Amino acid sequence: MEALDSPTGSHVEWCKQLIAATISSQISGSMPSDSVSREYREIQDGHNGYPSDAEVDQALRDGNKLAQMEEAPLFPGESIKAIAKDVMYICPFIGAISGTLTVTDFKMYFKNVERDPHFVLDVPLGVINRVEKIGVQSHGDNSCGIEIVCKDMRNLRFAYKQEEHRLEIFQNLITRAFPLSHGLPLFASSYKEKFPVNGWKVYDPMAEYKRQGLPNESWKISKINSMYELCDTYPAILVVPTSVKDDDLSRVAAFRAKGRVPVLSWIHPESQATITRCSQPLVGPNDKRCKEDEKYLQTIMDANAQSHKLFIFDARQNSVADTNKAKGGGYESESAYPNVELIFLEIPNIHVMRESLRKLKEIVYPTIDESRWLSNVESTHWLEYIRMLLAGAVRIADKIESGKTSVVVHCSDGWDRTTQLTCLAMLMLDSHYRTIKGFEVLLEKEWMSFGHRFALRVGHGDDDHADADRSPIFLQFIDCVWQMTKQFPAAFEFNELFLITILDHLYSCLFGTFLYNSEHQRIKEEIPTRTVSLWSYINSQLDEFSNPFYVNYENHVLYPVASLSHLELWVNYYVRWNPRMRSQMPIHQNLKELLAIRTELQKRVEELQREAATRSISSSSDRGSSPVATPVHTSV
Repeated sequence: MEALDSPTGSHVEWCKQLIAATISSQISGSMPSDSVSREYREIQDGHNGYPSDAEVDQALRDGNKLAQMEEAPLFPGESIKAIAKDVMYICPFIGAISGTLTVTDFKMYFKNVERDPHFVLDVPLGVINRVEKIGVQSHGDNSCGIEIVCKDMRNLRFAYKQEEHRLEIFQNLITRAFPLSHGLPLFASSYKEKFPVNGWKVYDPMAEYKRQGLPNESWKISKINSMYELCDTYPAILVVPTSVKDDDLSRVAAFRAKGRVPVLSWIHPESQATITRCSQPLVGPNDKRCKEDEKYLQTIMDANAQSHKLFIFDARQNSVADTNKAKGGGYESESAYPNVELIFLEIPNIHVMRESLRKLKEIVYPTIDESRWLSNVESTHWLEYIRMLLAGAVRIADKIESGKTSVVVHCSDGWDRTTQLTCLAMLMLDSHYRTIKGFEVLLEKEWMSFGHRFALRVGHGDDDHADADRSPIFLQFIDCVWQMTKQFPAAFEFNELFLITILDHLYSCLFGTFLYNSEHQRIKEEIPTRTVSLWSYINSQLDEFSNPFYVNYENHVLYPVASLSHLELWVNYYVRWNPRMRSQMPIHQNLKELLAIRTELQKRVEELQREAATRSISSSSDRGSSPVATPVHTSV
């Protein structure tokens, strides 16, 4: 991160600087590198080469002050592992900058104090995807170069002389950036900052299902997976049809990939139409059938008395589903599942999405071709895939809301595209999830507890950057949410900073929220007791992440326009490292000021309402028993 000043040590300031992206000092010129030595020569010249005692003391004080200025601020639990001076950062926007590089067990911190304002680069090690050596012949004799490829759409280049202590710092960088590959723990287990709110208590599955009106006569809360024996990638608490016996559920699990049986995610409060999620059935090339699975889906349909049909949305491309069938997977045939309609959403797989993001990074960093901007963005297909996800979620939400019909959603394993679709549909249908805490519950429920493989998709602490399991699935989902906030700017309680903060900490490994692949793994690793939750940080300062235009559209269903003409590239996230592409005033600062104004206006309205009520009562007393005026409820 480039920032105007060093962080104060508090997480609030650090995160604001991370969001602010590249600093304005990148535009200004740098101080001549020989300024310090020139001043020293002047002292020597004035005293025949021998400075006075007072000047020696002043020089020592100045040296200590300089060292303090270059020092990296640390979080509670963070420790410095190596420091190297005279390292060159090769900035793609203003050229080479010399400074001090510090590597801790959490971040890489580069600072040049000769510039005014100081130049700071503060990069969590968790965002590093790979480290490569490069040639830097133009930056001095006997120099080495290193390129750091990051997961957050930027690359960083450094040059340094081949001296032992400088080589040591880059060895520390590699070791600390990929701790799991070097037998070390992730930093989240060392982070000791205290917050007034415990974010691990945000999601209580029993409370969330109770909010949805569950259990009821058709659906029960099951503890069959309490020891994660039915399905080790599912949560301990599941909602399944009331009439289904545990033995039948076990047979259904044996017929579904990874044992991921159809379970309820959301139920409509009026029609009782449901969204259930699962993985593909193991039909195979011989069209294998499972009577318990067929009966199970019939039971899901019967639980909704208003419809005699069930829609299955298969997120995959039809051709890919056929390939999976030949390998032992497959999909539900309408002949084996009566009253079921199967719809393929034709969304490409994780490998296609990874390649799309790679292409996007190429066109946004470090340089942008303005003359071909639109065609270059189009060639990545990134927005087309965003459109497909939103269009699929709209179809699901519409079947529930307008068609009053229950739906089942799956892909292959049910932890990538399935999660994207169920989450987006629930966000459209349920206004609770559009609040800050409701959105946190949505992520904890559909992503964390239902086993999205964060560790594999993001590669936390792992140096295998070419791992085929890496894919920007969660980033895509957050991008879809951002697109919805653009189309419905008053419908969401949270602002853009909230979404960017979530993405930054998807990679940072500062919090335990996104670590590991399943609820089972997080419980086994004692993540809730050994690490801090991201929601502890966010919920301790809600004003930072609140949307001043928010109106609680309770029970309003949102149908975003899933058309490329209504979608745009999220420049404030993907292109934020380019100083020429960001606004002079940070947007979140404007929103914070508007929030303060709204609060003041709301207070004034309430004062006026009280005054009006008091006058009305007094005037009623004067006139006798005339009716009392009811205060007008006004929202600002």
